[in-house]
Amino acid sequence: MPNTTKWTPHILAILRIVTALLFLEHATMKFFQFPTAIPGVPYPLPAIMLVAGAIEIVTGLLITVGFYTRVAAFIASGEMAAAYWMAHAPQGFWPALNMGEAAIMFCFIFLYIAFAGPGSWALDNVLRPSAKQVSLTEGA
Repeated sequence: MPNTTKWTPHILAILRIVTALLFLEHATMKFFQFPTAIPGVPYPLPAIMLVAGAIEIVTGLLITVGFYTRVAAFIASGEMAAAYWMAHAPQGFWPALNMGEAAIMFCFIFLYIAFAGPGSWALDNVLRPSAKQVSLTEGA
């Protein structure tokens, strides 16, 4: 079987960028009702949703460009865990029924990125080269 680990940093970067852009889309839905409004959300937004949207914009931008990626991803993961337990879990046990699938996936993808790092194509690699990217296969 061919060695595919040379592609790992690039695939991780693609995962990071796509996930962060989707996360930003959730923020634009809150603040600008773009590309659509979130069903059932009152406007003006409640304070907790303003805070959540601000966290999503800041961390989403940081994660997209790969700047302070690990910290931003950890914060975004925590926000999504809180969103799930505060907004979705009270609606029912099953994520497919309480509409919490996206929150769960964002939570765990961002948690993975917080520990795996930004991959290639990240400002962290250019501006902070001393923060060596640890290979996901080291120590395995």
